[in-house]
Amino acid sequence: MTNAPSALIAEDEPLLARGLVKTLAKLWPELHICTVVHDGDSAVEAARTHHPDIVFMDIRMPERNGLDAAECIVDEWPPGNVLPLIVFVTAFDRYAVDAFERAAVDYVLKPVQPERLASTCQRLVQRLAERQASTDAIALAPVTTLLNLRPAEPALTMIQAGMGSTVHLVSVADVHYFDAEDKYVRVVTAERSLLIRTPLRELTPRLDTAQFMQIHRGTVVRTALIERVVREDTGRIHLFLRGRPERLAVSRSYAHLFKPM
Repeated sequence: MTNAPSALIAEDEPLLARGLVKTLAKLWPELHICTVVHDGDSAVEAARTHHPDIVFMDIRMPERNGLDAAECIVDEWPPGNVLPLIVFVTAFDRYAVDAFERAAVDYVLKPVQPERLASTCQRLVQRLAERQASTDAIALAPVTTLLNLRPAEPALTMIQAGMGSTVHLVSVADVHYFDAEDKYVRVVTAERSLLIRTPLRELTPRLDTAQFMQIHRGTVVRTALIERVVREDTGRIHLFLRGRPERLAVSRSYAHLFKPM
């Protein structure tokens, strides 16, 4: 990183928060702790204000739990800006799956051991360095090279999905929705679900915006197939597509698309 990386700490126990600050200061002196907060709502607000590179997030906190706070931070992050690296620090191991579904970089159990936190810091340093190297490469590239990185491509009509030694051809007209899943994108039709390696951010610009709409950072659906939209008491929105049984989450960033007329 050109500048010292910054971090936000969200921990509802002040004593544990101070301990985490002290341990991080010893393990990673260059890390700047921009602020420490003690509940989920304050974590979301602090992220809006400080735009930290890293968020150390407890899970069981008042007002809003850490999982919801992390999801809100990601949903509200300014478009085009690199998302913060999120590390969950908690006494409970049962939330690990939910944490990694929210793109967590690491999941550290309390009581935090310095050796374990040192491993986390090494991982974060590596991820930040990779991001910086990618940014520097783009900054140094000639203008013509940068233009070539974003060639005008025709609208996508057919998708090739490999399964073993077989390549399946899927017409875009048959796709109900696309869903980012780890390093893959799931292409879902009425009858089947296939995985492709092309990132969603590369697929989306090639989809007809009159036919598809993004409802989440990792989900794009066929607009004409939206059967019903359900708003829960918590404010969360889910939608259902004709021909598919699952419900799909609408993130806060796209909730405005489903306001009643």
